[in-house]
Formats: sequence, C-alpha cells, structure tokens
Amino acid sequence: MKNLLGILSISLVIMGLSACSQLMFYKNNVGVGDKPLPNISVQLWSVNDDLKRDFKGTLEKIAKMGFNGVEFARNYGPFKKDPKGLKTYIHSLGLEVSGAHVSIQQLDEQHIDETLRFMERLGVTAVIVSMDKRAWSPKGVKELVSELNQAALKAAQKGIQIGYHNHEKEFRKYLGSTYWDYIASHTSKDVLLQLDVGWVTYAGMSPVNYVEMYPGRTLTTHYKVRTYNGPANKVSGANVIIGNDNFDWVSLIKANQDYGNTQWIVVEQEEHPKGILPIEAIELSLEGLIDEFDKIRGE
Repeated sequence: MKNLLGILSISLVIMGLSACSQLMFYKNNVGVGDKPLPNISVQLWSVNDDLKRDFKGTLEKIAKMGFNGVEFARNYGPFKKDPKGLKTYIHSLGLEVSGAHVSIQQLDEQHIDETLRFMERLGVTAVIVSMDKRAWSPKGVKELVSELNQAALKAAQKGIQIGYHNHEKEFRKYLGSTYWDYIASHTSKDVLLQLDVGWVTYAGMSPVNYVEMYPGRTLTTHYKVRTYNGPANKVSGANVIIGNDNFDWVSLIKANQDYGNTQWIVVEQEEHPKGILPIEAIELSLEGLIDEFDKIRGE
C-alpha cells in the first residue's frame, strides 16, 4: 500500500510539472503560428479576497501558473500610491499589465489627470470603465458615450486607450438594436469595446457575432462562464471552468484573431465549482483555454 501511494504521489507531481511546462511554453511562445494567438491575462477581481489577504503572494501564484499578465480592478495592495513600484514588481514576476478597470468618475474632469498619471506610471495602456448604469438608460447612454469620447481624446495624448466593459443589461433592446450597439456606433473607434463573453451569452447573444460586427475594437476580451445574475465568487454546481462547458471557444478565439485585433484574452472567474477555491479555479480555466489553443494549433 505504501509503495502504491508513493507511485501515485510521484505521478501527480510529474503531471503537475508537465502542466506547468505546457503553460510556460505558451507563456513564452504565444505568437507562434501564422496568426498570433492573444496573450492570456487574468482579471484580478477573480481573486480579490486572496489579494486582500496576501497581495504579493497571490500575484506570485498567478505568475507561476503561466499567465502572461494581469488586469487590475482598483486594488493595488501596498502599491496604491506607488504605481512605478508596482510596475517594477509586476515585471519582476514576468508579468505584464493588460489593463485596469476604473469607474467613470475616475475619468471625469476633476479626476482624469490623476487617473491617467497613475496609469501611465503603472504602464497601463487600456483603461476600462467596468460598469455604468447609464449604459442601459435612454438618456444616460448618450451622456456616457459623450464622456467616453472626451476621456479617450485626453488619454490618447498619453498613449492610453479608454474602453467600456459590458454586463448583460447593455444588450437590452434600444433604437432597433441594443444599448451595446449604440455605445459601439457612437463612440470613437479609439474607444475599446471590452466584450465580456460570459455576460453576452447570459443575455442570449453571440459574442462571436459581436466581435465580427465591430472589427478592431475588442483588443481585450473577458473570457468567462456566467450562469446567474448576482454577487461574484458564487460557488456553482454548473460547468463554469473554461473548456469544461459547452461553449465553442475555438470559434471565439478565431474571431478574436481574425476580426477583433485582440491582444489580450482576460480570464475572469466570478463563479467557481464547489470544493474549488477561486485561485484554483482560475488555473483550471487557464489550462482549459490552453487546450482550446491546442485545437487551433492542431488544425
């Protein structure tokens, strides 16, 4: 029995090393092939509680998993007043910053200079409004579009792009299409459309169609499975790990390559299976995404 347990332990270690090697291969060779595959980042909101407990330790775990980068969600840990120090630390782990989520208030006339100064020092080139309730209001959406365009003009002077991230409500009907279509067609082409495919599918729409509909706009795309409308980090009994569900990820990846000019696929884990911690769930989704990459490479 002891020998059998020893053999099993060794096998698990070898499997772990193999998976780690595979992830590191993609970390260093993401651009292999005629059409470069996007880099893979993780939205840090997925592990926000872990960051609160151990900011540096959590980022170190993410780096070891094989992620190429991280997307911030207004939590900068001990570096909240030291963006240059955070940039240096992130790079020391072999990571890049794929973007940062902000509120629309951080981009208003009173706060935008401070926000852009922080992002420039951190090395962020994609500053994305995470949500604004005006986005699904007939009057409010026009105000939001105007503010996004104004912020984008100012941010461009520093080499930064402004973007907007959807939830499901942006896909409610409006003026013969949806609020999302209104935002896309009334903002400058310099405004990023960060498509959250979990919320798109939750709304009953096709993320592939939306990537194709607005070419060159989805430079950064959230990949996740969303099964309910409620607080994040819900324990779920559904298949919420990327690659373990029934979604056609290969078609979406190809659309991102061919139409979206997508530079970053951002894994977001707002639900995790029972018995699996959020930090474990993002690694499983990364591995599932790598498997989807393999399918494309094998064609």
